[in-house]
Amino acid sequence: MPKDRYESPLSSRYASDFMLKLFSSDTRIQTWRRLWVALARAEHILGLPVSAEQVAELEAHIDDIDYEFAAKKEQEVRHDVMAHVYAYGKAAPSAAGIIHLGATSCYVTDNADLIIYREGLRYLRQGLLGLLGNLARFAEEYAGTPTLGYTHYQPAQLVTIGKRAALWMQDFLADLEELDFVLEHLKFLGCRGTTGTEASFMDLFEGDEVKIDEMNRLIAAEFGFGKRFSVCGQTYPRKVDCRILNCLSAIAQSAYRMANDIRLLQHDRQVEEPFEKNQIGSSAMAYKRNPMRCERICSLSRYLMADALNAPMTASVQWLERTLDDSANRRISMPEGFLCADAVLRLARNVTDGLHVNEKIVQRTCREYLPFIATENLMMEAVKRGGNRQELHEIIRSCSMAAAAEMKEGRPCDLLRRLAAEPAFAMSEAEMEALLDPKVYTGRCAGQVRAFLDEIRPLLDCPVEKTPEINL
Repeated sequence: MPKDRYESPLSSRYASDFMLKLFSSDTRIQTWRRLWVALARAEHILGLPVSAEQVAELEAHIDDIDYEFAAKKEQEVRHDVMAHVYAYGKAAPSAAGIIHLGATSCYVTDNADLIIYREGLRYLRQGLLGLLGNLARFAEEYAGTPTLGYTHYQPAQLVTIGKRAALWMQDFLADLEELDFVLEHLKFLGCRGTTGTEASFMDLFEGDEVKIDEMNRLIAAEFGFGKRFSVCGQTYPRKVDCRILNCLSAIAQSAYRMANDIRLLQHDRQVEEPFEKNQIGSSAMAYKRNPMRCERICSLSRYLMADALNAPMTASVQWLERTLDDSANRRISMPEGFLCADAVLRLARNVTDGLHVNEKIVQRTCREYLPFIATENLMMEAVKRGGNRQELHEIIRSCSMAAAAEMKEGRPCDLLRRLAAEPAFAMSEAEMEALLDPKVYTGRCAGQVRAFLDEIRPLLDCPVEKTPEINL
């Protein structure tokens, strides 16, 4: 591309080759032509004046698109679909007179969009499965590894690193369920005419409604759709776009949450995203290891969540049988939503494939706060030794406040020393230290992680294609 023209970073930096090809002009116009072939074939089968030779010629010229001719024709007629009808007729002259017979523009534009979006969703599904696989391996490895938990980003009780990863997985699993719902309920528009009444086909088929239904069934089946909208205007309902972009936004929400958690943990050096040997963290501060991949995930996710707002605003203003103010918006918001979701998932897979845990720092952080976390257990042990629960509780409270104040002055935690000095506890500092095994304080984390992984194992064991072909 010339360097004196704007180029979307989604194309030049972030999205995969698959997604760029899927939303390319070639894929779009070739899909239009496949739809024209399918219409002609159905009309031939059902007895309209369309010959097998004309269908064959159309089929033979799906790929040879004269974009220059189409562009000049569009300047002349100010209509992109008709420009390509003429371009197709130029490539297949014997069939020029039957291309688009009985159809309106949305037959090719809307059905092609549905076909392309379906392929995009299938590809993103594979990306989600790959991400879940990475996180499952990470969660399994660290299922029982204690780490400091946080509420309000303040130190709380211990959890495990694997449990935290399982929480991320649970979000992405919900996204997968939503994506599967959207795919399962995706319907084909078919060839329904200018206002969805199929009036042109009532004329062509001389009122034979059975043939009209069969024509639409044949076309839908050729593209692998088993369901069609029962009623429609000129377009498919724009609520479909809402469902799709909401699904992509949900993926962005989950990815943002995970990446933001990693950024917070990387600040404390507990967990780090991959950092390559020659990677530069800062142009000025050579020592830095910025979490740039996770920052990019968050940045792109914000864009995608905002992009998803376009669909409900468009769906809400579809006047009567249709209006064209959806077109320019959808040309941008829908492809960019897919490209952005693709970029987010690619980055998330990259991060989770090489996520590094600094276990010594994690252990040190646990150790620093464990005396506070263990105070209830210490109190129970002291009660067993004859102590008064209420009196012990007050001692813990006052000693904890004093120890925390010392820590704020930069001194180490001396809570156990303070408690051991209290006769009511009847325990030495060494005896208290013996009760500070971090694994005792993680509850059922390890078991929860393993049960969760066992529950979703069948899903994760499904093979994931690495480089799927576009299947239109």
